[in-house]
Amino acid sequence: MKKLFLSIALVLGGLMTVNAQSVQTPNLSDKVGTTPIKEGNWMVGGAIGSLGYSFEGENFNINIMPKAGYFITDGIAIGLGTGVGFQTVKGGDNVWHYNVSPFVRYYFPEGSSETGRFFGQGEVGISGASATANNTNQTSFAFGLGLGYSHFVSRNVALEAQVGYNYSKSNASSAVAQNGLGLAVGFQIFLGN
Repeated sequence: MKKLFLSIALVLGGLMTVNAQSVQTPNLSDKVGTTPIKEGNWMVGGAIGSLGYSFEGENFNINIMPKAGYFITDGIAIGLGTGVGFQTVKGGDNVWHYNVSPFVRYYFPEGSSETGRFFGQGEVGISGASATANNTNQTSFAFGLGLGYSHFVSRNVALEAQVGYNYSKSNASSAVAQNGLGLAVGFQIFLGN
């Protein structure tokens, strides 16, 4: 009798364990429609990796760019982006730089799906740079234009990729304008409704 009771208990315990350990696949996208980009919502995030190459100076840069925005109407957000980065200069001095840029972002209804949206972004602001060896500092006017895609992995979180064009010109009288292309990868968290 003990063996029968023990065998039944082991079978039931095994079935419960198998049922409790059911494997769920990770959620790689969520059908959110236009819910995250509605008027009154906030977005917080930014690019956690940004790479760029300048045509004039033959230099390479990497940046971290947090940003926050508010949706003034469905699909249009205004906000503020900041950034800090490091630039290597071919045959020259390495440079640390920062920027502060208000931006406007528009999510296109064309080409959208329930799990993703294309967007365009424009920004205008200031940037600063400090060369490490000769200890020089410069402040610049800067603007950028970009196109990107947001892929929603949940109702409130989107992974993003963006390509863009950047321009800056220092306030120094002998300064030369700098422009180039860039690629950024990051995320946004959407707060609100």
